[in-house]
Amino acid sequence: MIYQKEGKLIRTFEGERMQIEAWGENSLRVRVTRLHDFVKEDWALLEPKKVEARIHIFDKEEKEDTMKVNAQERVVDNGAEMINGKLHLTLTKEGKMIFSNSAGKILLSEYECDRHSSLGIRSRELKCNSGDSFKASVKWNSLPDEKLFGMGQYQNGIFNLKGSFLELAQRNSQASIPFVYSSSGYGFFWNNPAVGRASFGYNMTEWEAYSTKQIDFWVTAGDSPEEILKNYMEVTGKPPVMPEHGLGFWQCKLRYRTQEELLNVAREYHRRNIPLDVIIADFFHWTLEGTWAFDPQYWPDPAAMVKELESMGTKLMVSVWPTVSVHSPNYQEMKELGYLVTAENGVKINMLMIDPTSFTDVTNPDAREYLWKKIRENYVKNGITDFWLDVAEPEYSSYDFENYRYYAGAAMEVGNEYPVLYTRTFFDGLKKENVNAVNLVRCAWAGSQKYGALVWSGDIPSTFESFRTQIICGLQMAMAGIPWWTTDIGGFHDGDNRDPKFHELLIRWFQYGAFCPVMRLHGNRNPQLGALSTVGGGRCGSGADNEIWSYGEENYEIMKYYIELRNRLKPYIRELMEDVNKNGGSVIRPLFYHYFEDSDAWEIKDQFLFGDAILVCPVTKYGERKRKLYLPKGTVWLDANSDTVYEGGQTIVCEAPLKRMPVFIREENKELKKLFV
Repeated sequence: MIYQKEGKLIRTFEGERMQIEAWGENSLRVRVTRLHDFVKEDWALLEPKKVEARIHIFDKEEKEDTMKVNAQERVVDNGAEMINGKLHLTLTKEGKMIFSNSAGKILLSEYECDRHSSLGIRSRELKCNSGDSFKASVKWNSLPDEKLFGMGQYQNGIFNLKGSFLELAQRNSQASIPFVYSSSGYGFFWNNPAVGRASFGYNMTEWEAYSTKQIDFWVTAGDSPEEILKNYMEVTGKPPVMPEHGLGFWQCKLRYRTQEELLNVAREYHRRNIPLDVIIADFFHWTLEGTWAFDPQYWPDPAAMVKELESMGTKLMVSVWPTVSVHSPNYQEMKELGYLVTAENGVKINMLMIDPTSFTDVTNPDAREYLWKKIRENYVKNGITDFWLDVAEPEYSSYDFENYRYYAGAAMEVGNEYPVLYTRTFFDGLKKENVNAVNLVRCAWAGSQKYGALVWSGDIPSTFESFRTQIICGLQMAMAGIPWWTTDIGGFHDGDNRDPKFHELLIRWFQYGAFCPVMRLHGNRNPQLGALSTVGGGRCGSGADNEIWSYGEENYEIMKYYIELRNRLKPYIRELMEDVNKNGGSVIRPLFYHYFEDSDAWEIKDQFLFGDAILVCPVTKYGERKRKLYLPKGTVWLDANSDTVYEGGQTIVCEAPLKRMPVFIREENKELKKLFV
């Protein structure tokens, strides 16, 4: 039976209940369940603006009615049609969904075997696991020529995701955000925080949730990548305005072991007259995980430290982990109150680092309130309002998702939302303090952006191969609705500050970092520094020096230039940040974002646009002093490092000396060229 109720299109058939409704402009939300009703959670979707969709249900006398779909006549036998702006849905009598645009082009159609096939493959399934839990899947006919982008951050180096199989789960350096943009002119969001898989095959596309109560997805149509991304961010959220200190240079290393170490670094930047917007106190500035306070032996006066830093124009950011050591004075209380993630089987320990620990269960609103009270008491009252939310996936020592349970349900069913709620804990708390939050966080899911999530790409290797991958990761995150993103400049693992080859990698990464949404130097450099003691924060060692003067005078001068360039670009960056706050969109953009009519722009994965005016061309190979690059057609490009002018729509070979990375400026924005002195 197909009928409409309160502006929704509803179909019931053999125990399956489907509901389709307008959810934002040019967009529809679809839910399907075998339960008696839908779950109340909207997950990442915000309450949409009121939009009226047109619904027409074909009665039995309209069997001969036809619809134009992609220049083909399609008979609708007792089915229905729903239209919201540029997105049209045909629901057939058999319950198959066909999405098309206003020109009649098919965008998505549920997978259908040939009617004479014996395969018996179903396009939509809810297979019972146990009780009210199902393994859910939806299959779509593949458009072999479409190109797919977004989905968050996967360390696979793949730009066009067509042909990929992606795990829908969070891991260190993997942020799964199930929104995909198609070059065919649609966006698809799998609104389900369950662990699962997305398969973008050439024979079919399939979305799976391994344990869930319903199918829930959202589809949008538009005329450009920008329009579709903004449609998505309209219903999942836009970021707040980036604080002013987020626009400049951030200094970090693994790890400043004492208050005096950190202050001496900031003092040296100040003495050299190098602008330092943020410096970070990394993990184990505490005595134990789950105390959320400075170790007084090594950090005796946090308030005085903050005051001195701010006198030099520098903000302090502190690392916060959701882990709670079994030795923490808060552990037993949190365990008894149900504020910790539990295990279905075995010992209820989630992560092993220095001590056995469990994770704070941030799906529990009372646990979030408990955590924030500790943060407020030990950090905010000392003037600290910038937080690095590490281990936010959360990072289980063993990613056996089926063994963990949250207040909100089994990890298999709700686990991907954990990083959103972890970030929200700090966003909500800081909002009460009238602070505009920027939360550096190691993972994200859909909607994280509205809570001030600045995602970085995790603990990645210090290699040129990894560097190339991060460029793609940043662009995929941008197309998945995360406009605040960054990396560890130089990578995290195995960079040796004595190695000339690493020096070159660091310089090339530093140049790229100057054009990321946030510019942040970090990494665990070799040779390692030992522990200071056997107690408290002294138990944790550190990496070698990682300040810009740690790599020799020639490299220092190059990095100094790019910090100063970043400072000169601040007014431009501020405009970009204000625009994404107001309208959605991204800060860094693949070339096709603006040049989607240029077929060559869709193939470029090692260049990107910084806003709409600056074309950035990182150098990603050791020893490379020239690089081949593409200039999108439709405009004239000015070489930022010379007086050369190029017509767009051509591939060139550009000089790339170690001290400069190729950058080009759109002729319409030629006033920016004077910043590249």
